[in-house]
Amino acid sequence: MKRVLYFIALSLVLSSCGAKKKIAELEAKNKECQDLLNSTTMKLNLCLTEKDALNKQIGLLEKSNSDLKGQVDNLTVLSAKGAQNVEKFLESLTEKDLKINRLQDALTKKDSVTLALVTSLKREVGINDPDVEVNVEKGVVFISLSDKMLFKSGSYEITTRASEILAKVAKVINSKPDFECLVEGHTDNVPYRNGVLLDNWDLSAKRSTAIVRALTSQHGVKPSQLIAAGRGEFVPLVPNNTSENRSINRRTKIIIMPKIDQFYDMIEKEMKNLSKGK
Repeated sequence: MKRVLYFIALSLVLSSCGAKKKIAELEAKNKECQDLLNSTTMKLNLCLTEKDALNKQIGLLEKSNSDLKGQVDNLTVLSAKGAQNVEKFLESLTEKDLKINRLQDALTKKDSVTLALVTSLKREVGINDPDVEVNVEKGVVFISLSDKMLFKSGSYEITTRASEILAKVAKVINSKPDFECLVEGHTDNVPYRNGVLLDNWDLSAKRSTAIVRALTSQHGVKPSQLIAAGRGEFVPLVPNNTSENRSINRRTKIIIMPKIDQFYDMIEKEMKNLSKGK
């Protein structure tokens, strides 16, 4: 009897241990399933988000496609109209080429006159004098004369040496009666006041009119060809920070140029020739 009870008790113990093991296995399996469910849920939510984004992109692309179709339709209409103007445009190009060629010819003639004028000035005035510069600037010929050669310091009375140079300049001006000459006076930035002169601007203007008077009264240049202007200290060639630089800035420029109305007459003449088919 005792043996029977022992076996029954042993069976119950073994049965209980098996159940616990089974429960543990089931719990582990349940946890694995729960983790898989959570992971799958996250992936599903991500896919749904991506789906919404793709739907929005599809909507934008459809709208863009519709807009492009509209633009293509518009371009078709425009290209049809544009095709009608291509031939006219090509014809106008030929006409413009003719105008450009004629204007280039006119400018070439002007450049030839300029070159001849520079050569004449350099021959008459001389190119070895450090106080005299003959050059071309923006299509016009100019002579730059140092003020230490033209005037005494703080004065607007012309020196004897300046008169010799001006006589040579006047010879060239007189050979070009259809040209105008602009005489520009320039100073440094050192403040100046002397007698009736208020400042450097007054001094530069007084010096330019002194040159103009000398050219007309002493050397026979027509007054109608001359223009006097004072630029003061406001157009320096170099900074006024040394005595040497200030000396460079004290200068008088004589600019020799065709009359503006003559230039316009030349252009107008070319335009008339074009209209006549010449």
